[in-house]
Amino acid sequence: MGALDQIVRSGKALYVGISNYGPEAAEAAIRELKRLGTPCLIHQPRYSMLDRWIEDGLTDVLRREQVGSIVFQPLAGGLLTGKYLNGIPEDSRMKKDGRFLKPESLTEEKLEKIRALQEIAAARGQKLHHLALQWVLRDEVVTSALIGASRPEQIEDNLAVLRAPELTAEELRRIDEILAK
Repeated sequence: MGALDQIVRSGKALYVGISNYGPEAAEAAIRELKRLGTPCLIHQPRYSMLDRWIEDGLTDVLRREQVGSIVFQPLAGGLLTGKYLNGIPEDSRMKKDGRFLKPESLTEEKLEKIRALQEIAAARGQKLHHLALQWVLRDEVVTSALIGASRPEQIEDNLAVLRAPELTAEELRRIDEILAK
C-alpha cells in the first residue's frame, strides 16, 4: 500500500484502486490506504452469474468502506453470451486460444444453468448476455462492468442493457435458484 500511497503523493495519480482482493485483504488494504491519506475508490474483482465469490463478504466490505467496484468477466469469458449452447464454435476463443477459457470448463452442469438462464432472458425479450450484464449491475456497489468487447458493435449492442426493465424479485429469485444448483 506504501507504493500506491507514494504514487498519489507524487502527483502521478489522484486515487488508487485494488483488484481481486478477498474481503479481509480488501478491508485491510482500504483501511491502510485511508490511514495514509490515499483515497481508494475502486476494487476490480472478477464477477459473473457463474462466479459469485464477491458476494461472500467482499460486497459488504466495499459498501461499508464506500468503495465501488468495476467487475471484469461479467460474461464469464463468453460462456454467458450463448455462443456455446450448441457446442464450441470453430472461431471462438475457447477453440483458438484456451488459455483463459478451456473446453473442460464447459461442463454439462454449467450448460444446464446457462440454458435455464437463456430461458429467463428470452421471456424478458433479451439476449442472454444482456441478462448477464444487467444481473451484475443490479447491486449499486457494482459501479461498472468491463465487457471485454473485441468489436465496436459489441459495445453498441451491450448498451441495450441500459434500456431494459429492471429485473423483478421473481426473476432474481429464479436466477438464484438456477445458479444454486
